Amino acid sequence: MLGVLRRLRDHSALLADRGGNPFAIAVGQEIGEFETSTVDGEPISQDLLEDGTVVAFFSPGCGPCETEVPRFADFAETAPGGRKRLLAVIVGETGDATPFVSALCAVSRVVVEDRNGALSTAFRATAYPTVLRVGREDTGQLVVTANRVPLDRPVTAAA
Repeated sequence: MLGVLRRLRDHSALLADRGGNPFAIAVGQEIGEFETSTVDGEPISQDLLEDGTVVAFFSPGCGPCETEVPRFADFAETAPGGRKRLLAVIVGETGDATPFVSALCAVSRVVVEDRNGALSTAFRATAYPTVLRVGREDTGQLVVTANRVPLDRPVTAAA
């Protein structure tokens, strides 16, 4: 079973290298309603996310996530708006998430939740890593504006 899981993760990484995460929510799709809080106790909800917020989903034990978390931290250090426009969601057990939380807390708001948590459900996150950008439609509805945010580009060019 562990071998199968490893091969699935490797396959997901290969797909990501060839054009993105095929399991990511589509550009233009609405984000469901959610309410949760960060590891620092800050409330997070659909209404509190600003235009241009980058939301990243990582999971402990995910090989590609081990590579992407430091890249996200570097990306976050130069992000306009700082922590207020960044949200990292660590999907997994709290104890397993500690290294990711430690790496990201200084540069991003961080939420730890299980696979059926409020953010995972609202964003339909089923594969990791997934890095999205969200924005508001004229109606005020929060939608995905980019479902493949490149972490190796300057933030100003990625908008």
